Amino acid sequence: QVSLVESGGGLVQAGGSLRLSCVSTGLTFSIYNMAWYRQAPGKQREMVATISITRITNYSDSVKGRFIIGRNNVESTVYLEMNNLKAEDTGTYYCNAERTGTQYWGQGTQVTVSS
Repeated sequence: QVSLVESGGGLVQAGGSLRLSCVSTGLTFSIYNMAWYRQAPGKQREMVATISITRITNYSDSVKGRFIIGRNNVESTVYLEMNNLKAEDTGTYYCNAERTGTQYWGQGTQVTVSS
């Protein structure tokens, strides 16, 4: 059974940093494209950052230059380093694994940025 478990969320002041982690079990991590999405209250879920199996990364314009996504295939973990956080970064952050149209989601971790 596939499981994605996020951690690292919390309350932080604007300008601060957080590091999110997502540990996966039950899938061959190295062959999955990984991503972080977020959903703010009253808004649709949006892509934040992606990292392919060849480690090609992509970021939404709103986080480019502030967030860094990485992966550790040995530990089956994807990370999201978030710097210079802003109030608009507040939301629930979800880990996503995708391969040939099959997707798995974590339960999410809450990030709250106070201004």
